[in-house]
Amino acid sequence: MISWGTITYGALISGVAATALVAVLLRERRPAVLAAAAVAAAAGPFAWNAILRDADASGFFVDAPLAVLPASWQDTGSGIFTLAASAVAFGLGPLKRASARRVVVASLLCGLAAFLVDVYLY
Repeated sequence: MISWGTITYGALISGVAATALVAVLLRERRPAVLAAAAVAAAAGPFAWNAILRDADASGFFVDAPLAVLPASWQDTGSGIFTLAASAVAFGLGPLKRASARRVVVASLLCGLAAFLVDVYLY
């Protein structure tokens, strides 16, 4: 089972990666949007991994037998929790007047960042 330090590290790196993706690919510069990306992308993996740790769900940590993308259910859950958290954060927060497409794309970028960080960095 992963430690609280690893959970926190992964959450922080996910927040940084998601913020970078949103800033670069969407050319977003508004601090409120970037902050929402950072917080949602850190909160999603933190919450998911805290649930797995509390449930002692070690079966979720088994990587797929693909050398290029060795994802596990734990990695996937981090991406999904981040997608949900960022959709809520953007849709009710700084992007509430933006098009649905922009909210979805920004949320997908956050989810993708959290997923990839989880697969390859911890």
